[in-house]
Amino acid sequence: MIESSYNRYWLVDGLIENDYTVHLANTLAIEQYSGIKYTNDATDARFLAHILRLNILPTGYIYPKEQRAVRDVLRRRLLLVRQRTAQLLSLQSMITRHTGLRLTSAQVKRLTAEKLLRYFDAAATLFAAGHSLQLLQQLTRQIEEIEDFVLSHCQNDEDYSIVTSVPSIGKILGMTILLETGPIERFAQVGHYSSYARCVPTDRISNGKSKGKGNAKNANRYLAMAFVEAAHYAAIWESTIKRYYQRKCKKRPLMVAKKTVANKLTRAYYHMFKNKTVFDITRAFG
Repeated sequence: MIESSYNRYWLVDGLIENDYTVHLANTLAIEQYSGIKYTNDATDARFLAHILRLNILPTGYIYPKEQRAVRDVLRRRLLLVRQRTAQLLSLQSMITRHTGLRLTSAQVKRLTAEKLLRYFDAAATLFAAGHSLQLLQQLTRQIEEIEDFVLSHCQNDEDYSIVTSVPSIGKILGMTILLETGPIERFAQVGHYSSYARCVPTDRISNGKSKGKGNAKNANRYLAMAFVEAAHYAAIWESTIKRYYQRKCKKRPLMVAKKTVANKLTRAYYHMFKNKTVFDITRAFG
């Protein structure tokens, strides 16, 4: 039995390969014990062993070693996508600040070092913009290399066909959601899966009044990013989802409305894989 931590891979793999039964303790779900003034690793180990013996130890899912490597590569892609977006917005705002022009994201992506001369006169500003453009282009190349690598390891099985039946989920995003989710049997109810994707509110309400927030980060942030991306594109390209999103925007802030679409997609995903059926937009957004 080990605690869930960032550096556990080598230990978990080694124990499993040597036929040990491994339990991955979910430290966030374990209630802290009281009555002991001084604690150390030995007392922590005894307490974990005690609740394991009582069969009340909250455990996490141990992802298979073979699939985990590709999942981690896709996690790297998501981080690079966020960094690329930051560079794109930085360069976009720099041009607007100095020229008053508002370039679209597509126009910024098509910029070259020569084209930057049209927007900046000062050498220092041109130097900073050039570096942002180089970072943007380098991140784009790395993302494309990762996507080519993942697609070469992609298995076109039944599960892959099911997830890509959602209009806004393509090959890379579908593989990301599949690998971040793992077996759908991990989740006893659809609400558990939506919570795992950070699509469930964390408000604590008592007598109709807010008493604070729960742990909003206690979930899979990569899966949450993937479903928000899927919701973003669905609200643009799919007419039924677009109408649903626009109705929500009239009542809620934009990001809350987008998160509502993401929540709908998580619930659809759960039932699709429980029943092994493709996406039905009338059931999800009807």
